[in-house]
Amino acid sequence: MSLNSQLPLFVLAVAYNLMVFGIYAWDKQAARNGDWRVKESTLLFLAFAGGGAGALAAQRLLRHKTRKPPFPIALPLFFILQIGGFIVAIAASDRAIAVLDKLGLN
Repeated sequence: MSLNSQLPLFVLAVAYNLMVFGIYAWDKQAARNGDWRVKESTLLFLAFAGGGAGALAAQRLLRHKTRKPPFPIALPLFFILQIGGFIVAIAASDRAIAVLDKLGLN
């Protein structure tokens, strides 16, 4: 996979993680003000669905959801799994394309 084809995916991932960070920040502010809150299941889903870096950054920088289970374990775990998946995707992309070419699927 060329750098040109990876760049849009990287930009999309950064944008999504910034959005997740923003949602965690909004929830933190709502908690301070006693306003409507984002469901914990939604926060966890956003982190699981590719927003592990944004959620973990928000947890550390904003001190949000640092003690409430399962956040202290789930957010670092999602982040590690997503970074691992990202590394594997980059490393294996050329091999996967070669296999698809041999199978005539590319």
